[in-house]
Amino acid sequence: MPKTKTGILHLLFLSGLLFLVACSSEKIDSRKKPLDAHDFDLPGIYKRGSLVVLAENSSTSFFIYKGKKMGFEYEILKEFAEELGVTLEVKIVNNLDEINDILNRGEGDIVACNYTVTRERRSEINFSTPFLQTNQVLVQRKSTPETKNQKVTFITDPIQLGNKKVVVWERSSYYTRLIHLQDEIGDTIMIRPTQAQEGVEELIEQVSDGVIDYTVAERNVADINERFYDNLDVSLPISFKQNIAFGLNKKSPILQKRLNSWLSKFMNREAFSYIKRKYFEQIRSSVGPGINFKSRRGSISPFDAILKAEGLKHNIDWRLVAALIYHESKFNPNARAFGGAYGLMQFMPGTGPKFGVYPSSPPEVQIQGGYKYLSRITKLWTGIKDEEERNKFILASYNAGAGHILDAQRLAEKKGLNPHIWADNVETMVMNLGKHSYYTDDVVKSGAFRGNICIRYVRGITSRYETYKTMVKR
Repeated sequence: MPKTKTGILHLLFLSGLLFLVACSSEKIDSRKKPLDAHDFDLPGIYKRGSLVVLAENSSTSFFIYKGKKMGFEYEILKEFAEELGVTLEVKIVNNLDEINDILNRGEGDIVACNYTVTRERRSEINFSTPFLQTNQVLVQRKSTPETKNQKVTFITDPIQLGNKKVVVWERSSYYTRLIHLQDEIGDTIMIRPTQAQEGVEELIEQVSDGVIDYTVAERNVADINERFYDNLDVSLPISFKQNIAFGLNKKSPILQKRLNSWLSKFMNREAFSYIKRKYFEQIRSSVGPGINFKSRRGSISPFDAILKAEGLKHNIDWRLVAALIYHESKFNPNARAFGGAYGLMQFMPGTGPKFGVYPSSPPEVQIQGGYKYLSRITKLWTGIKDEEERNKFILASYNAGAGHILDAQRLAEKKGLNPHIWADNVETMVMNLGKHSYYTDDVVKSGAFRGNICIRYVRGITSRYETYKTMVKR
């Protein structure tokens, strides 16, 4: 009996000890336990090592230009991610009707889509400190003899919108503004709502093409897009200024506090002023005046000698490069333009240094770097045997970035067009890359693209190249 009692007591002691150890282990394990998938506040961001941004493919949110990731909001958040010490991951949302739901499901941390702060949106998500204020403007075609013949009224006062059809995204702040504007002007505006798949920039393109007559956009978006379309007028405001901010999940208070604190300081720095100027104040900038050069018989520019020497080295017709340089900078080695592009060949800040070219580089170095870049692009299109056709693909890639042109080529093949022919084939797909049904296709890897400038670019340089071939020998 005593032995039995002793054994029982011993077992009870061991059981108690094991229980305590188990409890202790459980506490230790719970501290080491990974964050739940739905924990998308700042601790979750640090754990995964990335800040996930839900963006639209647009000129203010995120886009790819000459192979470089760009966008006003993208560049701000890239700075914020660097401050946090994490990488920036961009997820493109093609249907903006779903963007708040995607955010609230924890599939992203921040919404960046030129988001206007409204009471309705505040009921669903939180907003950061506003980083921009802008008003809404009417987007319409300029008054020309052609528009007058089509009996399209050029609107100079919001009151003239009575009985006019205006096309806007149904769940946008534009739609709400037009509803209120009806009461203010005492007349009916025929508001035609669209689904979110048709973004504001696609509607702007439709105005330019004459598919629709009017739409509405924030002034910052309208101003950027006006540089793509020569026939647009965006001068008429139809609202007071509104706040633009980043959207955040209501369950991310730590992230919101950290972002607001950082924004309040960042917006007073030169870096923010530079980004703002780059997208909203320098968008109308040109390459500036060309240099004074009196061409002589058999010459094109003051850089003919280096152009010819590099042309022989890289097996590229120097007259084609001369035509490209004229279009890019009018032979001005100090030219500056959109996105920080610089020099004779308008290198982007992220591209030039890869080829040894900086804003202060002398013309010879700029040209040498330009040839190296063109040689790299040329290798992408060796499958196009016809030299004239190949040149068009090279020029388009130089202007748009090869990614967009490869997208257009894949689309052309998918649509039964010739992927090795530019005119009426790949060129058509370049133009269509601004349309939702095309840039969301599975074969498209680089997103939306406004193709009209690229098409004019290829045509303009090709035409000048033909002229230069009659002027001088290779």
